[in-house]
Amino acid sequence: MWLPAVLIGTSISLFAQAAPTKVGIIHIQNAIIGTKDGQVAAKSLEERFMPRRKEVEKKQADIGAMQNQLRASSNTASEDVKNKLMRDIDVKQKSLQRDAEDFQAEVDQEQQKVLGELGGKIMAVIDKYATDNGYAIVIDVSSQQSPVLYAATAIDITREIVALYDKNAPSAAKPPAPAAAPAAAPPARKATPGVK
Repeated sequence: MWLPAVLIGTSISLFAQAAPTKVGIIHIQNAIIGTKDGQVAAKSLEERFMPRRKEVEKKQADIGAMQNQLRASSNTASEDVKNKLMRDIDVKQKSLQRDAEDFQAEVDQEQQKVLGELGGKIMAVIDKYATDNGYAIVIDVSSQQSPVLYAATAIDITREIVALYDKNAPSAAKPPAPAAAPAAAPPARKATPGVK
């Protein structure tokens, strides 16, 4: 009768030993941006939005110049001239605000899209890493609303996840293919009388 009790006790202790017990933390945004794919995506977004950013900065500089002009002419210009300049500044500021808000919304949308795409891939890496290394829980501490007040740096797995992602990512294995050369233009057609 005592043999089954011993076997049950043994199976319980084996199960307890097999259960994952480690706790890890990760800065998920840093992990995404830290990967080679994340760095390429960030650079691509920066290059894509740089012309728009420069337009917004130029409009800000133009408004600044107009405000300086208004201050400089405050004692010498007529009321009509000053009023016109103030109206022009107001119109440009409203236009700048709309442009800046639209620009920021578009940047945020594209960043969220990239974070979503890469985030799914990172989650698969985290899942595999946690399973392979006996983690019971991995907590994202990158958000300011994170309930974690303290965590030892020894349990931060961000670097390991970035390294594992880059090691297994197809883009890390080979450089991106160069852009295809534009197709040669077709030979010019001879004009046929009466046909355009």
